[in-house]
Amino acid sequence: MTPSLRSRRRFVACLAGSLLLPALAHATDAGTPAEPAGAETGDTVALDLVRRADAIRFPRESFQTEIVVRNFADGVEGESRTFRVLSRGNENTIVLTLEPATERGQALLMRARDLWIFMPSVSQPVRLSLAQRLTGQVANGDLARANLAGDYTPTVAGTETIDGQPAVVLDLKAVDRGVTYARVRYWVGERDSRPLKAEFYALSGRLLKTARYEEFRQMAGAIRPTRLVMEDALKKGEISVLTYENMNVRDLPERMFTREYLRRLQQ
Repeated sequence: MTPSLRSRRRFVACLAGSLLLPALAHATDAGTPAEPAGAETGDTVALDLVRRADAIRFPRESFQTEIVVRNFADGVEGESRTFRVLSRGNENTIVLTLEPATERGQALLMRARDLWIFMPSVSQPVRLSLAQRLTGQVANGDLARANLAGDYTPTVAGTETIDGQPAVVLDLKAVDRGVTYARVRYWVGERDSRPLKAEFYALSGRLLKTARYEEFRQMAGAIRPTRLVMEDALKKGEISVLTYENMNVRDLPERMFTREYLRRLQQ
């Protein structure tokens, strides 16, 4: 190899290292173990950001929360529903309908990406899709599964400013067709990894709806968004507002997250 060729290769290697250092510093400063030399990539940084935002939205531990969903059309409030969500890690969730009274007793059970609905009037649970609409702009998966880091492969798409806050823009592609959306475009705070905005897309590439995470305050040991506004991209003026009334870390044994337990719960 000629001296000039060796010099050019050393220059390229140094340039690549200098471009990668800020991403490594961000991950290490935030408490994430550094990857072995040569293993860190932009995708790893993106996954770290999504995991951080997941942990801000909901506790990593088992928890319980009540969610009120209010649906609006052209500014006029329509139906509203109240749900109790019991979650154990990222893989087990129960969603109980509390209001309206006519639907009280209905329950969704999620184990991994398997979802069933239990209804007092039906003897056997019915299998559902995570993407199926629950109410207004809210899909089953929006309440039953909140593991973006596990359901999507993220990459960094750039940076933007959202409501005066610098944000990293992430492109999330579904790991398979069993998740709620085929693709998500996700804005995460550059300084604090807070979720700020999301766009949800169908397999065809069509934008389905947008969401904004608002009203951050202390809940379950961390500053979390307590209001989520979801707007239909196809029907202008149709909006669902999710308000998290409370959230508490709670010990929830795995035996709760079974079809047998939910049957007993309804008796």
